[in-house]
Amino acid sequence: MTETAVPKITIGSMFQNQVIRTILLSVFFLQIGIWVRNYSILLYVIEKTNENPVAVSMISVAEFAPIFLFSFIGGTFADRWRPKRTMIWCDILSAVSIFVVLLTLFFGSWKVIFFATLVSSILSQFSQPSGMKLFKLHVPPELVQMGMSMYQTVFALFMILGPVIGTFVYQKFGIMASIGVMGVAFICSAAVLVMLPADRAPEQTQGSTSILKEMKDGFRYVWNSKPLTLLGACFAAAGLAIGLTQPLGVFLITERLGLPKEHLQWLMAAFGIGMILGGGLTMAMAKKFLPQVLLALGMAASAIGFVGMSLSTALWLTLAFQFFAGVFMPCIHIGINTMILQNTDEAFIGRVNGILNPLFMGAMVITMSLSGWLKTHLSIVLMYEISALLLAVGIITLLPLMKKVQDGAPQQEVREEL
Repeated sequence: MTETAVPKITIGSMFQNQVIRTILLSVFFLQIGIWVRNYSILLYVIEKTNENPVAVSMISVAEFAPIFLFSFIGGTFADRWRPKRTMIWCDILSAVSIFVVLLTLFFGSWKVIFFATLVSSILSQFSQPSGMKLFKLHVPPELVQMGMSMYQTVFALFMILGPVIGTFVYQKFGIMASIGVMGVAFICSAAVLVMLPADRAPEQTQGSTSILKEMKDGFRYVWNSKPLTLLGACFAAAGLAIGLTQPLGVFLITERLGLPKEHLQWLMAAFGIGMILGGGLTMAMAKKFLPQVLLALGMAASAIGFVGMSLSTALWLTLAFQFFAGVFMPCIHIGINTMILQNTDEAFIGRVNGILNPLFMGAMVITMSLSGWLKTHLSIVLMYEISALLLAVGIITLLPLMKKVQDGAPQQEVREEL
């Protein structure tokens, strides 16, 4: 009896997949639009308000508040609607809202600029889970992790290029041209998404159930899945850790290193370069490591980076630890997305995303809001070490999943009937 040959997984075979190729090109255009949006609006608001911190903070509110308010709602509707159509309409509506802002700027108040960020952020809560659903539907399991690696590499690349592109467009051409670039970028993304495979007709039963029941089913589904509940606990621990250190980078520069605050840009650059390199390395490792192992590796590297940066008193050493953490950061994102796809049925992809993402963001916002107060009572070294400890707790929550795989148990958890 001859064994079936296992097909060799290569980058070439990944790009032969129409869904991966199309989504990556769509994300490329979206990232141009998003980074031009982020930096042109930031610089425009700073200029208009003479650096008013309340006005500047409202940009972050417009960007992140929809994650709490619309993530689960968007995920529920993404499970109901056809994913290709949903993504195309979200990009078209984002472009329309941006051109409405452009017209309003000619005749009305500049404050309408916040509307562009708010609308595109809301629509992304419907579009993003639809993209995950397409991965589940059309990408073979052996290509999912490599596809997610390439997806994350595009994001890492724009962490370096995005601020440069956004700042250049605004400073060279002004706010009107910047808004025009945003709208065109969203239209290009919608045009690319037309190349996706046709949507399947939705199941008859899906339209007959109420939204409230589908939301309840989503929570019950996550609760009855051990991999997803453990991943949720890991999400919360990681969110608490990252939120605690997010506002403290400038104090590493000024207090630990005794340098001007402007040196913070080098920390950001080191992290971004590490992420680009890490995206490529993770692509090579993706086919050899389980997603829970990648996630644990990424969190362990972040913990080591936190401890190293807090203890360092030399700029080169701080940058080295930041770079090290950046190299392994794609492991976290790729591990999380792959675990969600592997352990979630296609019909629940949107709702699972809608539950887990706010869990991470909520935990991060809690410690971000406490970070300033804690900084007045604790040393920066201790705060970074607490963050490393929280990441270690997150790694511990993943151990049962690793043990289960070693024992030969299947990764997909058997769930109770909803």
